Amino acid sequence: MTIRLYGFWRSIATYRVRVALRLKGLAFEEVPVDILSGAQFDAAFDTLNPGHAVPTLVHGGVILSQSLAILEYLDEVEPAPPLLPKTAADRAAARAFALATIADAHPLIVPRIRKALAQDFAATPAQVDAWARHWIVEGLATYERLLERQPPSPFCFGEAPGIADIAIMGHVASAELFAIDLVASPQVAELARRCSAVGAFAESHPRRQPGAPA
Repeated sequence: MTIRLYGFWRSIATYRVRVALRLKGLAFEEVPVDILSGAQFDAAFDTLNPGHAVPTLVHGGVILSQSLAILEYLDEVEPAPPLLPKTAADRAAARAFALATIADAHPLIVPRIRKALAQDFAATPAQVDAWARHWIVEGLATYERLLERQPPSPFCFGEAPGIADIAIMGHVASAELFAIDLVASPQVAELARRCSAVGAFAESHPRRQPGAPA
């Protein structure tokens, strides 16, 4: 059954789903939706996602939005390799890791927020950029503290990457897009190094997608 992923090259939420699909070895077709030009408001896309956002996953008759919901769906329909740990406590902790960016930091820097800052509050491009960089740095600091408290392991919750690692790597990709280094976040930097050596992460990086600037 064909999996179709509607996304945008630099969308961090789309990046999360790309990684999950590739970790699970699931073939998919990505359909570009240029959210900077307003393609998410086209009538055809509105029928798929009335929230006018990416990613949107179409799998047979199932249409899903919101990256975390999509990741959990993929984990249920294709359990191996798992994206969530075995125990209830660790699964809750992994979701909490993911939500530190998905619910807290990332929503504050998405294009519609940056656009509203400029249009509704007359923020200059420099001020909008400073706003985004502030919340990315705050998110990195949160992840640094969380990782300092984790037992030593190659990835957040064991020997293989999962939802927590995917979310952190999405946040790292945001930092890269805004030219923020990881000097103040050595634990995050080390995790990023390990994840980047995994093909699913490397192949899914925003800069490696069609449409990304050279």
